[in-house]
Amino acid sequence: MNSKELSDLYKIRFTEDELPRKNAIWRVICQDFLQKFIKDTDTVVDVACGYGEFLNNINAQKKIAVDLNPDAKKFLNLNVELHNVKATNFASKLNGVLVDVVFTSNFLEHLPDKATLDVFLDEVLLALKAGGKFMILGPNLRYLPGQYWDFYDHHLGLTHLSLSEALKLRGFELEVCIDRFLPFTTQGALPTNPWLVWIYLKMPIVWKLLGKQFFIVAKKPN
Repeated sequence: MNSKELSDLYKIRFTEDELPRKNAIWRVICQDFLQKFIKDTDTVVDVACGYGEFLNNINAQKKIAVDLNPDAKKFLNLNVELHNVKATNFASKLNGVLVDVVFTSNFLEHLPDKATLDVFLDEVLLALKAGGKFMILGPNLRYLPGQYWDFYDHHLGLTHLSLSEALKLRGFELEVCIDRFLPFTTQGALPTNPWLVWIYLKMPIVWKLLGKQFFIVAKKPN
């Protein structure tokens, strides 16, 4: 999918009216869960950053966004550096900078096949410092056997187990693997009231009922 097609698809799937709601959800997810994996002094890359919901709400010394969609720039905070490049060669575009964290949310399922996934995982290893983290959110095919394919650009079916195997094969060490974390989408599955989102994040027992996405943290060996 080229940059224009990606821009058109985003405009169909996400209206600008929805962005304040999504941003409110991500602000809580970042502050009350994801931030504990990221230091204020870290350099963080978000691959397939979308409209910047993660990077705009996470604390880090340096923030780098990677996305082919040229529209991403107008939604990113001024302290976010954008690279409009392909995910499979993003590391070479960082001018030799090694990063502490690579993050991606709801992206891997858009890759065309497992061979491309392997290429991308190797690229993440190239971008990370020794001991750096790769943080992944994504829909878990195990709990979404039909609904998973409701999105036109979903190609690669992954579960927390299959992705864990792929990560280990490429040389990552697994630190965290939660099979059921967030609901599948932000459209009605999570409340927009920050207090209710905060409560959800504090109650892992509820994740087992509503969670359809995995959360994985993998480390580049020292």
